[in-house]
Amino acid sequence: MGSRSRLCALSCVLALVLTGALGATGFAATESNAPQIAWSPCYRELNRGDFECGNLAVPLVYSSRNDGQDQADRRDDGGAQISVAVVRLPAGDRQHRIGSMFINPGGPGGSGVDFALFAPFLFSPDVLARFDVVGFDPRGIFRSTQLRCFNSSAEWAPYFTPFAFPSNDQEERAWIKADRFLDNACAARGGAIRDHMSTANVARDLDRLRAAVGDKQLTYVGYSYGSYLGVTYANLFPNRVRALIVDGVLDPIAWSTGVGRESETVPFSTRLRSDQGAQATVQEFFRLCDRGAGCAFAPKSAKRFAELSDRLREEPILLRDPTGQVVFEFNYSLLIANTLGAMYDSSSWPSFAEFLAFLEAQAGPDDLRASLAAFHSSLGLGPKLADPDYRNQIEGFPGVACSDSDNPSSYSAWSRQGAQADKRFGYFGRIWTWASSICAEWPGSDRDRYMGPFTRSTANPVLVIGNNFDPATRYQGAVTVSGLLPKSRLLTVHGWGHTSILMSACADAAVTAYLVRQTLPATGTVCEQDAVPFASAPVSARTAASANARARAALIPDALSRAMR
Repeated sequence: MGSRSRLCALSCVLALVLTGALGATGFAATESNAPQIAWSPCYRELNRGDFECGNLAVPLVYSSRNDGQDQADRRDDGGAQISVAVVRLPAGDRQHRIGSMFINPGGPGGSGVDFALFAPFLFSPDVLARFDVVGFDPRGIFRSTQLRCFNSSAEWAPYFTPFAFPSNDQEERAWIKADRFLDNACAARGGAIRDHMSTANVARDLDRLRAAVGDKQLTYVGYSYGSYLGVTYANLFPNRVRALIVDGVLDPIAWSTGVGRESETVPFSTRLRSDQGAQATVQEFFRLCDRGAGCAFAPKSAKRFAELSDRLREEPILLRDPTGQVVFEFNYSLLIANTLGAMYDSSSWPSFAEFLAFLEAQAGPDDLRASLAAFHSSLGLGPKLADPDYRNQIEGFPGVACSDSDNPSSYSAWSRQGAQADKRFGYFGRIWTWASSICAEWPGSDRDRYMGPFTRSTANPVLVIGNNFDPATRYQGAVTVSGLLPKSRLLTVHGWGHTSILMSACADAAVTAYLVRQTLPATGTVCEQDAVPFASAPVSARTAASANARARAALIPDALSRAMR
């Protein structure tokens, strides 16, 4: 627990890879020169299906930039190669197989391989029967050729702070020192991959993956940051889109450049206004807690939370080991980090309410540990898969996000914007603003990034899904993207949490119809969440399998989950 919160849910909260198909623009891996993947059995010990793993070699640098206007096919120059790790679950009905469906959980920095291992819990039987479900770790991430700035995770210690975001000058100085520790390590050891991790280059890799599995057009589902990858692919490779879903949607303009000269003064994580989405979601937590049944933090939960917040600002709860030595302090910033984590999945809200009640009662360290463990278990937080030997969580996020986005060059902008955001939007202004501070002096860049426009017409319509109350990718992002992409269709989910995964049978049916039959939901469709928090719900909704919780936990950024432990 005494570690810093490095949010990347932007996506959230939460997830990263889209694969695609070129069309009029971008590198085209033609069918005659399609790359090959040698597949072999893997992860059979999970007893979830006959998974197969492989790797695909792709160019470190593509030979020419693609700015969305180049009409020529893109070919690599035969230079340095890197490896992209891939896993697939073969379609259950080989006779009626449609093709491959690529999926990505977000981040940036999340593992598409890890995420795909939960495919049997994520998609309907019809989807699993008709598609090979394919996940991959993007360039620079985990099992693929890594951005690696340390010999081992044991060297990360100076990066961690005992607070999830800074709230005063002293904490800001400590936070900036930690940022610069990571900056210096990546400047010294990051290697060539550091400057070639933009989303656009991942999309170019994904076109190679599409060709390698033999699909003429791309089928893809991207969550959270994976939505930005999806939108980027749709604009670089519009003619090769068969079916593309973005769920939990980032505003691509806010992520990349902002409007006008906004990027000179406002960090990208502030421009996304995730703080506003998180505040709206926590207000719903308070409302539903007070009016529902069985909420341990009712009544007057909003007032009680404000009082608890004020008390923790003044005096943190100290957790001690058996000898009486302070192990760490549970302070205000960690309350906000855990609150944000809870907002990602409303099925965890009853456990979170119990945790808040323990805090309010000033429970002893043992009680607090037990309550916190129960809450984290409800979120599905647990050990990650053992491989690879080094999981580059702290390098992965800035390697992508800072390559993609324009940001201020002075830390004073983060200090100013964080304070202003807290005043305007409540509890989550600083935590979401400081999530991107590593970009202030990040040593990497990618000249081949894509910065828009995001308005190209795709060969087939894109399905855009947004929740009304999403704490990481607010609903307005989905509205924006549906307005940018011609022929796209917006599906609204009246629900609470990050993305529509495992939330609504109505939304799941719409996803299945779109993927399998390419049928869009009717314009204006709104799907309801199956189980309203703190209300009566079917037993099946109240007793979700632990694997389902673990699948949704993939949407919580590694950095946030570290701060919550």
